[in-house]
Amino acid sequence: AGAGGAAPAGPSPCPEEGPCGWGPFTPRALQLCNNSEGYLVAYSLLAIFQGIVVNGLINISISTIEKRYELSSSLTGLISASYDIAFCLLSLFVSYFGERGHKPRWLAFSAFMLGLGSLVFSIPHFSSGQYQYGSKIEDTCQTAATAFANATCSASTNSSLRKYLYVFILGQLLLGVGGTPLYTLGTAFIDDSVPKHKSSLYIGIGYAMSLLGPAIGYVLGGQLLKVYIDVQIPKRQDITYTKVDQDDPRWLGAWWIGFLACFFAIWLLIIPFSCFPKHLPGTAKIQAEKISETHDDGGQVLVQTNNIGQSFKDFPMALLILLRNPVLMSLIIASSSEALVATGFATFLPKFIENQFGKSSSFSATLGGLVLIPGAALGQVISGVLVSKCKMDCKGIIKFMISTCTVALILNTVFLFAKCGNEPFAGVSETYNGTGTLYNLTAPCNANCRCLRSMYYPVCGSDDIQYFSPCFAGCASYLLNNMKKTYHNCSCIGKPKRGNGSEGFLYDAIPGKCPTQCKFLPLFLTFFFFAVVFTFMATTPTTVAILRCVPDKQRSFALGVQLVFLRLLGTIPGPILFGVAIDNSCTLWDINECETKGVCWVYDNERMAYLLMGISAACKIVTIIFVVMAVYFYKPPPLTKALSRKTSEKISVIH
Repeated sequence: AGAGGAAPAGPSPCPEEGPCGWGPFTPRALQLCNNSEGYLVAYSLLAIFQGIVVNGLINISISTIEKRYELSSSLTGLISASYDIAFCLLSLFVSYFGERGHKPRWLAFSAFMLGLGSLVFSIPHFSSGQYQYGSKIEDTCQTAATAFANATCSASTNSSLRKYLYVFILGQLLLGVGGTPLYTLGTAFIDDSVPKHKSSLYIGIGYAMSLLGPAIGYVLGGQLLKVYIDVQIPKRQDITYTKVDQDDPRWLGAWWIGFLACFFAIWLLIIPFSCFPKHLPGTAKIQAEKISETHDDGGQVLVQTNNIGQSFKDFPMALLILLRNPVLMSLIIASSSEALVATGFATFLPKFIENQFGKSSSFSATLGGLVLIPGAALGQVISGVLVSKCKMDCKGIIKFMISTCTVALILNTVFLFAKCGNEPFAGVSETYNGTGTLYNLTAPCNANCRCLRSMYYPVCGSDDIQYFSPCFAGCASYLLNNMKKTYHNCSCIGKPKRGNGSEGFLYDAIPGKCPTQCKFLPLFLTFFFFAVVFTFMATTPTTVAILRCVPDKQRSFALGVQLVFLRLLGTIPGPILFGVAIDNSCTLWDINECETKGVCWVYDNERMAYLLMGISAACKIVTIIFVVMAVYFYKPPPLTKALSRKTSEKISVIH
């Protein structure tokens, strides 16, 4: 089968070591990839595409999906959490039973499910019909009976759109099934196949590639949101409207294209994973040369003497051994608390920037990706280098985590001084020139216009106040100049605060939100970037500390246990908690003709900032407390059997 398929010198205790191929078909060219480097390439590609879909495209599409399918932030938070629900349910069993199975074939199954999940997630676009961006919305103030033609209850349409929530959840569940083997068995296979001194390097490369995926996803998704959702903008909608553009709040981008492309790309990766042998050539020799140091606290002896891990009946005992390890459990709870904040911001940071600083969805998504992904990658790389260069022991690693989490907590105060107040909004934060009441869009100046709240089309008045729509601004006429619409004779708009240019009309308005006067965006992005860096500087040390404080034969199972708690306590409640907090700061909901509450149009910016800062700060304090507890519980092993750190670059420290 070629040189690459040759077994290591001497008889191998691993008969599964063999050539790369499918049964008897083992082309010589494939043997060039039958090594740890070839596997790492395939693993990295799958991690990249998994990151593109799960942590990139989905996060960047959340705001668009909310508007298109009339979902609240709480429900879209449930969509984001569905991935982790599936991951959580399967992680323990996959990491326990897959340890003895054919790991590359498990990853082929992973690729199949990730591709299928991507396909299912894009289905709602093709079955929900063409997007109507508001062809029946009232434009100007009209008192004719025709204005009432739009005031019909369309509850059936709304309910049918909201049913697609379950399709999105199904897609996420399938993605969760596919992601489970990747980060448990896929990582363990690397550790099995390379010498200890190279293990951290290979795993670090794999993790770095997994961070590259979300970066590509954010950039790709941000560009796709600039494409109209149905690709071609309909030529005829309401004749009083020009075509929507990206600055129009009714604009929705083509969120679905990325999922469809990833479906095809991920399924291609089934091919390489299906051809790898159960063990790469040379695995048996590498395993024989590995040296481990264990601490005799009963757990390691119990695992070895009872040969725990060979059958299902050993599962409860194997799990109990890990759950009784106080250092492991402290590190797991600490990492779960950090994961709650990280997942919440990964889901809703673009929405926070969009509403706080008045930016478009696509631009906010791009900014969010440029802050989150490089910051997370840089944090993991820096911490990996520091831990390696300083040759930190287990206790030193945990103390290092305390310092990084403390700095991240301090930087988290950026929400206190880099927040923005809301721009004046008639009927929400301002009255209509002293008439009407707050939180009521109807006032004497527009009472006869018969305006509808079913479609949000904001205009900025010459008085620097934002209005829900031209109708609610009382605008009776409009002009088109160079394809730019301007509204005039607006009865609700007061005297202009600045010059109106050459229009020569006292009352006028232009489409779109009023430009924000807040200049804190660069300051916020700078501080938040470094907060992300120091937050993720604790990620790699946490993994290393977990691998060092458990018995050798339970390492992959320990990662599985960590991932279960990480999702139960972190990534599942994270998006839901952040979504509820953001919904709680809403000041203007979309209320349709049937009086049904839909998406939120306007948020209280300061309340949103305080709520997110409170959640983030509380979680970081919890993290610091449990990391300190891990230092307190940790007991270094006795120096026995003349083992010296000089004889091994990587020693397993068993608690």
